[in-house]
Amino acid sequence: MNAHDKKIAWLSLYLIPGLGNTVLKRLIEKLGDPEVVFKADLTELMNVEGMRRDIAKKIMNRSLSTEAEEELRNAERCHARIIAYTDPSYPAFLREIYNPPMLLYAKGREIPLAQTFVGVVGSRNPTHYGRRAAETIAFGLASRGAGVVSGLARGIDSAAHRGCLRGNGFTIAVVGTGIDVVYPASNKELFRQIEVNGVIVSEFPTGTPPEPKNFPIRNRIISGLSRGTVVVEATRNSGSLITASLALDQGRDVFAVPGSIDSFKSTGTHFLIKQGAKLIENADDILDEFGFAGKGTVGRGIPGATGGTHWNMDEFEKKVYEIIGDYPMHMDNIVRLGKMEVGKVAGILMKMELEGVVKQLPGKMFVR
Repeated sequence: MNAHDKKIAWLSLYLIPGLGNTVLKRLIEKLGDPEVVFKADLTELMNVEGMRRDIAKKIMNRSLSTEAEEELRNAERCHARIIAYTDPSYPAFLREIYNPPMLLYAKGREIPLAQTFVGVVGSRNPTHYGRRAAETIAFGLASRGAGVVSGLARGIDSAAHRGCLRGNGFTIAVVGTGIDVVYPASNKELFRQIEVNGVIVSEFPTGTPPEPKNFPIRNRIISGLSRGTVVVEATRNSGSLITASLALDQGRDVFAVPGSIDSFKSTGTHFLIKQGAKLIENADDILDEFGFAGKGTVGRGIPGATGGTHWNMDEFEKKVYEIIGDYPMHMDNIVRLGKMEVGKVAGILMKMELEGVVKQLPGKMFVR
């Protein structure tokens, strides 16, 4: 059978409504590749645990071959390829989980099967601290030779992908839509960058819209592709805690980034730490846990976690730098706490911003 016919056979099975990944996996493991499955009789099919009679009849009738042809055309039209569960390029780490996707749609480069990947997830509406921590940790992972997996959502996911790309690393974006749907639309450019420098994957057929039910389903792939999952910033009811729970179920490590005790955004990460997740401050904390050799250490991790600046500061500059923390502070508060003239503080802040030591946020707020 040629490659085209194999894909059609796989899609003809995969698209049958009601035939989930678990039963499909049992079918393949019991009977062999899809062509053998289609040749099986009713008795053979019904001997597969969880098989329903109506589904077995659809298999025997090969009722979705036309739809499969159209689906393959749609995938090829958007330059996506289809990776079957039995394909040698299917990630071995993902194959190990209880209910792996039996088909993956992929856009971009081949997934490096020997590389260590770490999932980085968190809030869609993070604080500046959370966003910066995610990007810094992902950059550190990439710098040491590890890859980053996330969900291409707003907030922490996007920061993690960007940090990995900035570190010239390989990032995998697991989307909760069809592979041809860019969601959110604001991530169109990031989607393009990942397609060039990493890979976008989905288990959903082309054209699948961003329905809320899809995202918890795709989370098991994020954790399944990863040796460990980091939750950077999340509330107690966040979908990121679902990903962490799935990682534990899959026998993978869970890490959490601490936040301020006053931050509602960090209640979920603090809960994970209380439950035994490893508190981490940087990429080294994660990779050292794995005994990962990689390319050497990567610096500070969470912004502001340790000292170190870009130039020799005078006493006034040091005072301002010490006052500014990892959470945004208004310039008036810096002036008040430093007991300095407004003009003096403004000049120091401008110099620090030019040096890349602090960042100005809207409303005259400054953060390291």
